[in-house]
Amino acid sequence: QVQLVESGGGLVQAGGSLRLSCGASGLTFSSYGMGWFRQAPGKERDFVAGISWSGGNTYYADSVKGRFTISRENAKNTVYLQMNSLKPEDTAVYYCAATWGSTWSEYGMNYWGKGTLVTVSS
Repeated sequence: QVQLVESGGGLVQAGGSLRLSCGASGLTFSSYGMGWFRQAPGKERDFVAGISWSGGNTYYADSVKGRFTISRENAKNTVYLQMNSLKPEDTAVYYCAATWGSTWSEYGMNYWGKGTLVTVSS
């Protein structure tokens, strides 16, 4: 079965950096677009960043542009999210997701990981 497993979350001070990883198994990784979403306490899950199957195209939410970078290594079945200049409002559970499609709606994703918690202290 398909598994997406996130890692790299934790507690960091404002202004700091974290790198999230998501390892995939049970699917042809290089055929899927990969995305990161996040859900803060009491809020809906929101799109953060996405990357096309080849890695040639990337997409970001306005709130993270210039601070976060998504990348992938198809040979390792892994997608990354480098997060710099973190702010307390970035605190959330971060989810990795895979999609056959070309949109980055939560409802368009085919598979989800269980999430990793990122906490940014002020």
